[in-house]
Amino acid sequence: MSTTPGPAPASSPDRAPAPELFTWEFAADPYPAYAWLREHAPVHRTTLPSGVEAWLVTRYGDARQALADQRLSKNPVHHAESPHAKGKTGIPGERKAELMTHLLNIDPPDHTRLRRLVSKAFTPRRVAEFTPRVQELTDRLIDSFAERGSADLIHEFAFPLPIYAVCDLLGVPEEDQDDFRDWAGMMIRHGGGPRGGVARSVKKMRGYLAELIHRKRLEPGDDLISGLIKASDHGEHLTENEAAAMAFILLFAGFETTVNLIGNGVYQLLRHPEQRERLQASLAAGETGLLGTGVEELLRYDGPVEMATWRYATEPLTIGGQAIPAGDPVLVVLAAANRDPERFTAPDTLDLTRRDNQHLGYGHGIHYCLGAPLARLEGQTALATLLTRLPDLRLAADPAELRWRGGLIMRGLRTLPVEFSPSVPLQHTDGVSEM
Repeated sequence: MSTTPGPAPASSPDRAPAPELFTWEFAADPYPAYAWLREHAPVHRTTLPSGVEAWLVTRYGDARQALADQRLSKNPVHHAESPHAKGKTGIPGERKAELMTHLLNIDPPDHTRLRRLVSKAFTPRRVAEFTPRVQELTDRLIDSFAERGSADLIHEFAFPLPIYAVCDLLGVPEEDQDDFRDWAGMMIRHGGGPRGGVARSVKKMRGYLAELIHRKRLEPGDDLISGLIKASDHGEHLTENEAAAMAFILLFAGFETTVNLIGNGVYQLLRHPEQRERLQASLAAGETGLLGTGVEELLRYDGPVEMATWRYATEPLTIGGQAIPAGDPVLVVLAAANRDPERFTAPDTLDLTRRDNQHLGYGHGIHYCLGAPLARLEGQTALATLLTRLPDLRLAADPAELRWRGGLIMRGLRTLPVEFSPSVPLQHTDGVSEM
């Protein structure tokens, strides 16, 4: 990760100096730096670790405006990129793999058409019907380490749960799901480093999805890929590239956000024992209200997505009093906006009972995360089951020793070692690979 700070306003004697961005210390706790930016440079031009220059939007009001401003395009064609920056925005390898035509890269009217088609397949009913399967996956993963009394909750729980869940939802056969787990693991391991590892995984995933879509056309099932193929609107269907791109982004964007929601959520509950105990008491009483507001608060307080995905100014515009030239990239810092004291009371306090909580954890506007209901289902199920089955769960490492992944968009732990009293598995299993 780069330790070179971007351009910042000159400091004056009566205020703290500008913070250094994108260091390992910043990754561990970016919130003090974001507080400085909100106060002194709320729309801040900086040089990213990749060398790309971009604007960071850090205040809640500005962030909400920017997320809904259609002059900020999602299409990389609008980036006035320098030769040095070429190919360094977006998901590595997606252009070469012909996976660009997904909801994170397009604008209306194409976005409107695709989102409407995808929504026909990705329905609330489908997510609701998936609840028992998510519970089953959750219990089987906990079974795999419950007797041991210790685990790495990232690699043994938070990471495999959404991978297996989204594979089931898409219709990936069980015998192929470990391949997806390997590809996804490569994306997480290299998310903040060399882009080549991610690009290779994207290429392999693209080849597999092409074959799977072909099979589903011949033998459709009751799964999301079959639903994408069958979805139509006024006679229009998704093309094969569009279907592959949508399946890809549901997997790519869907799994890592949930990994981080579970990992960050468990970590913060362990760091705030009074909040965790309150949630455990609520769950023991058979209540679900605190679980619902609690997951929303965890999304606000230390959410899985640090910055919204890339946007590009299609014309000169102004955000928060700052002029943005046409062609410049803009990154809305959700983590900063969600701690804005102008919007949230005591924003640096974790309060699972918080009611007025219109956080931006899953975005805002037409690009609001389509998979948010599934992520919430997985997050609520994972947290409730862990706290119920492993009631004395505790950190097995000094928080200062934990390392955060160095990516730009996502925020998540590399590992989360925990200890607990060993318990008997709910069901006998030889390992989660059977899933």
